[in-house]
Amino acid sequence: MTPRAPADGATLLSVVPAAGDRRRHPAPAHLRFFHGPMDCGKSTLALQVDHNHSRQGRRGLLLTQGDRSAGPQISSRVGLCREALEVDAGTDLRLLVRDHWAAGHRVDYLIVDEAQFLTADQVDQLAELVDESHVDVYAFGLTTDFRTRLFPGTQRLLEVADDVQRIQVEVLCWCGLPGLLNARVVDGGMVREGETVVVADTAPTPAPDADVHYQVLCRRHHVLGQLGPTAAGPGQLALC
Repeated sequence: MTPRAPADGATLLSVVPAAGDRRRHPAPAHLRFFHGPMDCGKSTLALQVDHNHSRQGRRGLLLTQGDRSAGPQISSRVGLCREALEVDAGTDLRLLVRDHWAAGHRVDYLIVDEAQFLTADQVDQLAELVDESHVDVYAFGLTTDFRTRLFPGTQRLLEVADDVQRIQVEVLCWCGLPGLLNARVVDGGMVREGETVVVADTAPTPAPDADVHYQVLCRRHHVLGQLGPTAAGPGQLALC
């Protein structure tokens, strides 16, 4: 049923019915946040969660921004991808869902990839959708930026999410220790200053002015700025 607009023309989420029978029989919804370094499988897990829910007849929206593919999709390094809606800092996520309801489409859940790029206000909008409209939200994002600082979206998700999980797929530093931190590499050297958001992959790719990519390092080698072994020695993987 298409909701009737308020007489005063105001945009009110309260006039929009939640998906299916969840309005008449509201079930607890949750805001879940999965985080980790690059290469830990966040996008793969996001697509798997969507697959599991859609198999049970639930309808969801896939949201992303700054995907490595530079397109409106969620793409995984293992080769999986799905079309998604591209959002930016000016997108009101509540109104995005409301517009789909108004068009007669169900929205039972949201899959939000690259959630580290959300603003704090957008995270609060997701929490409102969970609490007031019973929409499940699954957010996936990086823990820290290349300076080892929390992204604003990550920080707010850690503060308000019902469930926070570090993704368990272990990423290794070149030395063999668990890789926890993302290093930005420009022209072969690690940099510690610059724009917070520079979209690039973990594999070196040609760029107009510089070769920019990311590399996951353990804490020790991130502090040292060491991107690989310089000579055989203790504490590094054996080279064949």
